[in-house]
Amino acid sequence: MNSPPQNPHTAPNFVREQFRRLLGAIRRHPFQAVLALPLLVVVYVLALIPFTPGIGDLRKAKAATPTVVMSTDGVVLAEFKRLNREWVPLDKIAPSVVDALIATEDRRFFEHHGIDPKRLVGALLKTASGDLQGGSTITQQLARNLYPEEIGRAATLTRKIKEAITALKIEALYTKREILETYLNTVPFLFNAFGIEMAARTYFDKSAEELNVLEAATLVGMLKGTTTFNPVLNPERARERRNLVLAQMAKHGKITQAQLATLTKRPLRLDFERQSEATGPAPHIVLHIRKWLIDWADRNNYDIYSEGLVVHTTLDSRIQEAANQAVERQMKRLQPLADAVRKRARDKSELQVGFMAMDPRDGAVRAWVGSRDFTTEQFDHVFQARRQPGSAFKPFVYGAALAMGLAPNTTFMDQPVTIRIPGGGVWQPSDVSPPSYAPMTLRQGLTYSKNTITAQVMEKVGPVRVVKLAQALGVRSSKLDPVLSLALGTSPVTLREMVTAYGAIANGGEYVEPMVITRIEDRKGRVLLEFQAKREPVDALPRQHALELLDFMRGVVDQGTGAAIRSRYGITADVAGKTGTTQENTDGWFIMMHPHLVAGARVGFNDKLTMGNWGQGARSALPIVGEVFQQALRNGVIDQRAEFAIPRAKAQPPAPLEPLEELGAGPGAEPGAQLGPQSEVDPLLQPKLPGQPLPQPPVQPQYQPQPQYPQPQPQPRTYEPQPVPVPSEGSGGGSGEPRPVER
Repeated sequence: MNSPPQNPHTAPNFVREQFRRLLGAIRRHPFQAVLALPLLVVVYVLALIPFTPGIGDLRKAKAATPTVVMSTDGVVLAEFKRLNREWVPLDKIAPSVVDALIATEDRRFFEHHGIDPKRLVGALLKTASGDLQGGSTITQQLARNLYPEEIGRAATLTRKIKEAITALKIEALYTKREILETYLNTVPFLFNAFGIEMAARTYFDKSAEELNVLEAATLVGMLKGTTTFNPVLNPERARERRNLVLAQMAKHGKITQAQLATLTKRPLRLDFERQSEATGPAPHIVLHIRKWLIDWADRNNYDIYSEGLVVHTTLDSRIQEAANQAVERQMKRLQPLADAVRKRARDKSELQVGFMAMDPRDGAVRAWVGSRDFTTEQFDHVFQARRQPGSAFKPFVYGAALAMGLAPNTTFMDQPVTIRIPGGGVWQPSDVSPPSYAPMTLRQGLTYSKNTITAQVMEKVGPVRVVKLAQALGVRSSKLDPVLSLALGTSPVTLREMVTAYGAIANGGEYVEPMVITRIEDRKGRVLLEFQAKREPVDALPRQHALELLDFMRGVVDQGTGAAIRSRYGITADVAGKTGTTQENTDGWFIMMHPHLVAGARVGFNDKLTMGNWGQGARSALPIVGEVFQQALRNGVIDQRAEFAIPRAKAQPPAPLEPLEELGAGPGAEPGAQLGPQSEVDPLLQPKLPGQPLPQPPVQPQYQPQPQYPQPQPQPRTYEPQPVPVPSEGSGGGSGEPRPVER
């Protein structure tokens, strides 16, 4: 069978035909072909020049300046560097390092201009004989270290040509001393150590200036293979390589033969410690800044690792440092208590914490602590963790009541409550302390955090109004279930949302978006981007009602579960706040407001673990906030004389009370909600006045809800209630356990 005729126009046939023609031309003109070969090489080299780093890139690489993040008071919070490297000038590097480097890697360094022809020819001859040699000078190695992406590391002719071209450019731009300095500051030494300074600290716990001859030879010996000749991973190979470097130094007159004989007998002596990158005082918020900045820089053609950008933030280093110290102290106090409560030796769970502080006037975030230790817990308990807020959610219920038209002295009866739930079932919230059967005003209900009063207010106002107010004030990213039990904080939220919402209350009902970055500048101080406070045109809560709610929450600090702020921390400034505790004391909250600062803390485990009685918000979270405010006021960071725009009564220090026992969950769980109140008790609560016995009813009444609550007699707006025992705080009400932290 005859084969089909080939098509001469197909690509393979065309290439074969051209190759045959080229061979024929070489046979006909051999002399011209030999002359053409160097010309082709020259053309190939010239073609590669545009694909090597330009002169401007070289200047930029040497002058690379990391981005710095600054606090509002001028303190550097973080640097964004590509490598864990600290640049040191050549005169701060031990001379023995330079001697060892030149003797081993490039003995004619001061004679060539980037390429050593003698070494190159010798390397080619040895490679041809089967012994692969690189022949790279120090300058060529620097080119490869500075531009690994542009030049590459593959053993190809193209890479070697790119390396040589870049080396020539470097020699034309830098002096020999600059080349040595740049090389020694950019070469890698494994274990996250880049440059001679970090290598000296990592392997010998000293600066590069203090290295002796043996140490210098050890580090220079690693350059041939940072893993193969690493003194930690392969000590014997590292010692042999060190002695080879010493021999080269002796050969070229840097040490004597007698010194060589003595030094080569000495063992390796390391003082090894990994060098971790400094986290700074506010690592969690810096991490958020870094992610955002990388995206912004990519879109605007900036390099955050080399162009010396300056990011100005709203963080105050003094408040941040006070927060870090307060968190550390409180965690050290609470962790042993947590271990004792669980009594399980194998359970080594660490207690976690979140803290945030902001200026309510413009949303400027002043401090942010995302966990007790960033090195072991990068998960952010301010921004990412969603937990039930317990009674810390109650202000939204009372704020909605005021906005609806209820007066501050509107009263409800402190008595057992049974609320029928649409669709079936009942809800019976209760408190730790027994009911007093006395009228209580809205203010008293929030001050003493009464579950029974809050439940009645919630039924009157309606869950939908409460949800809308909480969202308007700042709880915007978490889902709030519009159910009655929401009054006791059953929907998980973030600490950032809660502090933001309290900030809106402190700001007279005006919501302001939290702000961290104020402006970005280039290295010359020119402003590239600037931010202003983001406000909303309509107040989340009318100013009059926001001030009334603030006044209610003053009572929490003056008389209620937050009384330790006055008695224990001696704070006399105008402050208001609220504690919160979730089911089984798994999470403790406290948020406090001042005209110039709002700060909140949440303490709890990542898993569903109880903290026991000490997990109540007044015991676990309040001390952190109290310490931060104490330091901020003492140091004048916030004004002691600042007052909210509503008169306040002079606070009286409360007398101590013994803590009460917990009360179990109440029956009648609302479908889909986590119910069953727990109570928060602090030993520093104001007791009932002597000689004021509780009224005892002849029978136990059963409360039946009505569409509108009838006011108790006599007339509620003029009734002066008798003092009642300070009830402990009822916390966020679930009969089930709180939901785990969402990761």
